[in-house]
Amino acid sequence: MTELSNYRNIGIFAHVDAGKTTTTERILKLTGRIHKLGETHEGESTTDFMEQEAERGITIQSAAVSCFWKDHRLNVIDTPGHVDFTVEVYRSLKVLDGGIGVFCGSGGVEPQSETNWRYANESEVARIIFVNKLDRIGADFLKVVDQVKDVLGANALVMTLPIGTEDTFSGVVDLLSRKAYVWDDSGLPENFSVEDIPADMVDDVDMYREQLIETAVEVDDDLMMAYMEGEEPSIEDIKRCIRKGTRDLTFFPTFCGSAFKNKGMQLVLDAVVDYLPAPTEVDPQDLTDEEGTPTGEKAIVSADEPLKALAFKIMDDRFGALTFVRIYSGKLNKGDTILNSFTGKTERVGRMVEMHADERNELSSAQAGDIIAIVGMKNVQTGHTLCDPKHPCTLEAMVFPDPVISIAVAPKDKGSTEKMGVAIGKMVAEDPSFRVETDEDSGETILKGMGELHLDIKVDILKRTYGVELVVGQPQVAYRETITKQIEDSYTHKKQSGGSGQFGKIDYRIKPGEANTGFTFTSSVVGGNVPKEFFPAIEKGFKSMMEKGPLAGFPVLDVEVELYDGGFHAVDSSAIAFEIAAKGAFRQSMPKAGPQLLEPIMKVDVFTPEDHVGDVIGDLNRRRGMIAGQDPGATGIRIKADVPLSEMFGYIGHLRTMTSGRGQFSMEFAHYAACPANVTEDVIAKVKAREAAEKKG
Repeated sequence: MTELSNYRNIGIFAHVDAGKTTTTERILKLTGRIHKLGETHEGESTTDFMEQEAERGITIQSAAVSCFWKDHRLNVIDTPGHVDFTVEVYRSLKVLDGGIGVFCGSGGVEPQSETNWRYANESEVARIIFVNKLDRIGADFLKVVDQVKDVLGANALVMTLPIGTEDTFSGVVDLLSRKAYVWDDSGLPENFSVEDIPADMVDDVDMYREQLIETAVEVDDDLMMAYMEGEEPSIEDIKRCIRKGTRDLTFFPTFCGSAFKNKGMQLVLDAVVDYLPAPTEVDPQDLTDEEGTPTGEKAIVSADEPLKALAFKIMDDRFGALTFVRIYSGKLNKGDTILNSFTGKTERVGRMVEMHADERNELSSAQAGDIIAIVGMKNVQTGHTLCDPKHPCTLEAMVFPDPVISIAVAPKDKGSTEKMGVAIGKMVAEDPSFRVETDEDSGETILKGMGELHLDIKVDILKRTYGVELVVGQPQVAYRETITKQIEDSYTHKKQSGGSGQFGKIDYRIKPGEANTGFTFTSSVVGGNVPKEFFPAIEKGFKSMMEKGPLAGFPVLDVEVELYDGGFHAVDSSAIAFEIAAKGAFRQSMPKAGPQLLEPIMKVDVFTPEDHVGDVIGDLNRRRGMIAGQDPGATGIRIKADVPLSEMFGYIGHLRTMTSGRGQFSMEFAHYAACPANVTEDVIAKVKAREAAEKKG
């Protein structure tokens, strides 16, 4: 077993195309994990093992790989960069102790980098930065460093400087040791020499080295005083300070190189070992009760504690269901019985494997700090806590975003219906941001996801992996409804039909709530006109009606209901009578409260060459977009805009036509906003037409 202090659980995350997967490949090659390099653009990388990943050159699932560097065990997770798969990044960050943020030397800080960086800040994950692709045209290391400071508000601590730029990029200068690492043109990572600093870089190296030391010693008062008195700290002391500052997120050591050309990677691996924390140095995970409220206790990382582990990913492959697990404390042996604290059921651990992308090595035991996969677990889902049955506990769960887009699907032939049901069940277990429901009226299966690409990939997986051919409907937007006016109203539910009757009278106010509050219920009834024991039934009645709004039957957001008076009957009043009264009150009052349709607005980030900027902005305006800003880069301009999702279907095709194939874009959900009247009328008409067609059919 590796000593816990020699573990590094790290993730590699960045924007699409910044070179995360290539960086992972280089790490595996350098650590002796693979002998032949597979390239992403050839569809042969080790961690992109799904057919869809190899074809599109993007990472969809986060892959886990273990390797060794300088007697340290690295558990590396290569995460997707595409915005539709941010849930993969989010859940990977949840179980990591450190990360490498990869930025493109010419693209700089791109939109998805911002989202991933924000997730990493929320999860308090220590990071080092690797500015990749410095051999690219337009690459500028120091410009990217400035962007990290300006856009991300992060203090990038420059550790290396590039030798040469673009075509002439040949190596890096390590500021701490004042040595130049120069690679030859063979492309082999081991073919480098350590030389003196090029004469024309001496002044720059001295300036950045001084900045590096000044920043580092700020975390240690004694060293800072000594440094101010003219005493330079030793390399060991500086490294100790950098390690502390990195762990406290005070600054982020920043390196440069070219993963594709195998230049600069050794220094990045050294930095992982030197500066990123071991599992024991990270703040322990919070323990919660069954409702998700923190109990104040922590999961201490130690092999001697009772078992506590988090299932952070479910994957179904040709060998069966794999449950990826991060062990926070204790030991896990083959044959052990463990408790799933979410379901309250125990399961026996049959097989445990260490993952090397899609290969696996059998394990007989694992301990705190390990990231492993367990084969054949039943009823375990992402975010479930696995623990010692004698010491039940719950680790802080994961929260996943709601889908914003849906499509209706049906199998092409009747025989595939059951096959589709089983396949979709497995896919929902794997991806918590992918939801499925059946439309009760039409019997259609509705797939819901985070974007067009997300659903496109899901349909593709159903076809290829599970052999289910589908008929796919038009994408549907997840509209919502709300109200704009406050009203006071009264509703009485009265029923007499032999035997005991039903009676419940409520006087209430319905008004618009604060944004993102969902549904809130309060009571200001005095004098016992409505007994307190009926309040939960009234709340339940109103809340159950929030699923279908008065305009077009979409879920309702942000409504406050206040019960201020009412009446009851000593014999005929019951909880069910008041629940029915609340439902009737909702139906009666919502149409009077100024109902309004809301549509999802997406944060869109478009990259375009300069000569097409006017066309792209004009097109976004036609799509009801609000332009939020423009950011000139070395090879083009990034346009940020807020655009309704309903206007963005098929956008990639239009963008490519407008920009001769050179434009790119990404988008993520921003917020809900009121629909214009003409759009509202159109949506309501379509819903009514669909309902009428279903009734006829």
